[in-house]
Amino acid sequence: MRVMLRARLDTQLSNEAIKSGALPDVMRRMTEELKPEAAYFGPCDGGRACTFVFDMQDSSRLPTIAEPLLLELGAEIEIQPVMNSDDLQKGLAALQKS
Repeated sequence: MRVMLRARLDTQLSNEAIKSGALPDVMRRMTEELKPEAAYFGPCDGGRACTFVFDMQDSSRLPTIAEPLLLELGAEIEIQPVMNSDDLQKGLAALQKS
């Protein structure tokens, strides 16, 4: 299932992670783990944020995905199912058939 993860990073912890050089390592590990089709980094609600869109085959992956962001960066995390335009068209076509 295609999902979107948005993480708003704690400013103090992410400042420390930048100073120590840990932030690039956390983001590298996230991209290696998730193999996202898209990854974005930028401001959100006055702080730092990252957004990943990726395929999550099994919900048992949630701890390995979320814990590094929670433990190392004090992130607030949202994970939700999403569709691209092809998925939407397929879903709407299925509605027409029922």
